[in-house]
Amino acid sequence: MTNRADALRSLLFASSAAGMLLAAAPALAGDPVVETAGPQQDREATTLGTVTVTGERARREPQSPEFVAPLVDTPRSVTIIPHQIIEQTAATSLQDILRTSPGITFGAGEGGQPLSDRPFIRGQSSGNNIFVDGIRDTGGQQREVFNLEQVEVIKGADSVYSGRGSGGGSINLGSKVPRLQNFSRYSVGLGTDSYLRGTVDQNWALTDNSALRLNLMAAEGDVPGRDSVDYDKWGLGLSYAIGLGQATTLTASYYHLDSNQMPDYGIPLFTKIGTRTTDSGILDVPYSSFYGLSDRDYLNNTVDSFTVAVEHRFSETLRIRNVTRYSETLNDYIVTNPGDGGAAQFVAGEWWMKRGTKTRWNPVDTLANVTDLTGAFSTGSIRHNFNVGLELAREKNRNAAYSTYTTAGSACPAGFVLTTATLNSLGAGDCTRVYAPNTGDSWTGVINRGPTSQSTTETVGVYAFDSINLTDRLILNLGLRWDSYSVEGVNRSATATAGVYGAVTETQTPSADWDFVNYQIGLVYKPTSNTSVYASYSTSSTPPTIAAGDQNTAPTAAQSILDPEETTSYEIGAKASLFHDQLQLSAAIFRLDRENAVTQTTPVVVQDGEVRVQGLELGVSGNITPEWQVFGGYTWMDSELIKGALTTGGLPNPLNGQRLANTPEHSFSLFTTYRVMPKLSLGGGLYYVSDSFGGNQGGAGGGTNRIYAPEYTRVDLFASYEINDTASLQLNIQNAGDEEYIIRTNGVHHADVAPARQALLTLNLRY
Repeated sequence: MTNRADALRSLLFASSAAGMLLAAAPALAGDPVVETAGPQQDREATTLGTVTVTGERARREPQSPEFVAPLVDTPRSVTIIPHQIIEQTAATSLQDILRTSPGITFGAGEGGQPLSDRPFIRGQSSGNNIFVDGIRDTGGQQREVFNLEQVEVIKGADSVYSGRGSGGGSINLGSKVPRLQNFSRYSVGLGTDSYLRGTVDQNWALTDNSALRLNLMAAEGDVPGRDSVDYDKWGLGLSYAIGLGQATTLTASYYHLDSNQMPDYGIPLFTKIGTRTTDSGILDVPYSSFYGLSDRDYLNNTVDSFTVAVEHRFSETLRIRNVTRYSETLNDYIVTNPGDGGAAQFVAGEWWMKRGTKTRWNPVDTLANVTDLTGAFSTGSIRHNFNVGLELAREKNRNAAYSTYTTAGSACPAGFVLTTATLNSLGAGDCTRVYAPNTGDSWTGVINRGPTSQSTTETVGVYAFDSINLTDRLILNLGLRWDSYSVEGVNRSATATAGVYGAVTETQTPSADWDFVNYQIGLVYKPTSNTSVYASYSTSSTPPTIAAGDQNTAPTAAQSILDPEETTSYEIGAKASLFHDQLQLSAAIFRLDRENAVTQTTPVVVQDGEVRVQGLELGVSGNITPEWQVFGGYTWMDSELIKGALTTGGLPNPLNGQRLANTPEHSFSLFTTYRVMPKLSLGGGLYYVSDSFGGNQGGAGGGTNRIYAPEYTRVDLFASYEINDTASLQLNIQNAGDEEYIIRTNGVHHADVAPARQALLTLNLRY
């Protein structure tokens, strides 16, 4: 691995240096002065279907240069959530944003990424498939939105775009960048549950070709209906660009987020008391029940990211771009898990439980570099729009757990039996009622961070895309990517006695590397210039370490010999851009097959596991009339575990033939606003999600017991009033019906309760 690491570092350095040299390249004679079409800056926040740049209209398009054709000519499902929807829905997190895109759910705190974003796309865990400005955003974190211009969701097997992945799709977060105009955007929000949030978006045009943009955010509050759960956070986004409107542009940016909160692992499942009290399997405790401890529990996320991007236009049809990023993230927490700590005990006429914890200290450092060459050319009457690129990345992931040994806590009642193992690992005391927990219970104890395991992941990706206009109506879309993915690391462990770790055992994990090739092929037919029908086929590869659920972990001895899981996606669909590009409609029928999963590891490795998800997606985005805006869609998914891992007794998985976890059959979302008067707009959101199972593993928990989050319908309300040309008031009532529902459950330990009703009033200022 040493030679391989040295070679990769050399490639990273050479590619970064080449990008920096581009910044010094003079403009070629005759090169046009072009400013990349940017996000809409109009005060009118009710127009979604277009962006406005120097008086011209353009469709809202993905940020990545790998999309070599407009969306209407791209043969796959892509949803773009614009800044206006982020702002109008009062979203503050990635989970808030993706509520508007049906077919995406969020997994509970398991699978190697507890207490961080775990989106599921088309039934596949996609927490490793989140990107910022086209570069993979590694590390466990709960992402903010204050520095985002738009969010792009690509559905279906897409390793040809993203490299290694889970096969369901990926999410790209598009950051705000400097513009050649002076503007100021301020917002101050107040609300129930101690909500307070302020943002600043300031852009300065420093010269004719340089600009500086500053975004700031500070927020604090409680989670509605979960009064013990509070948070405070602040963030900074700073970017400087020179050469805007010129042949060569350099953009340097820095992003920082510091988030602190009381972590929430929801409410227990029936397995806590051993008796099923609800059909869903989620214990029938009040939804306000909170099992954490304010004296002990915490969650801190920090992110620091530095990016330098250089782009040079050789001509109107050829440009090269180089992006280098270094980032550091930290996911650090101690959280009470109501499913841990042993079974509850019925003492003196009521249920009591001992609190258990989940902990993590997980810093991740990433260095990545991407070079893209994008252009167009003709071979006779056939027009090509292409992109070729090289991606290099090195990620260092460290992991440690904390001991949380109780020396004094809430006393367990007389008759509560503490086992020797429990006393040795958790300490005495620290009990609470199952049906009436008290987060204010006092706690003192020993907290020590254990030995740190680490892994290093190195990737090299080479890719090429071509959109080939065979005729005015027929387009062939091709993509091909080769990836080299390698992991090595060391595991360190120790036994804690009374919260103090003993001797450390160190094990060098096997180093492993995989090469895989993925591709896509799609055919588009255009009945008119603004409509299309298409068919496509695409693939994805999931290395074993990712398939196991964690991010960037070193392989076990068994994993090091496995092949990547393979996902294939079939899709046919139609798209239309109507009313002079003001309204976009889409429909797609898809099937996703995931194969090569491990079903047996002893005495030999057998990789014949398979899952399938097929369904229908409908999408709408834009303006039906100048006054009426709509955004949303509907997804139907039919999922099945065709063949899962054998049981410990070597028998077929009892869940074969059943629906997959985190894959609801029906989901619907629609956010709409209507300008009822020149200064007044009214609207809201309607969201429906059907039953969603919590796990596919055998044994107790979400497997054979089939614990699920029940269906729910949520209604949000929206109103906006333009005070004058620079000021407006916005009212959001989230979960206006105060619907009590479960967002998700992992089916093993706990279920996460959704926030209750909350009213937010925001003053927006634009200059």
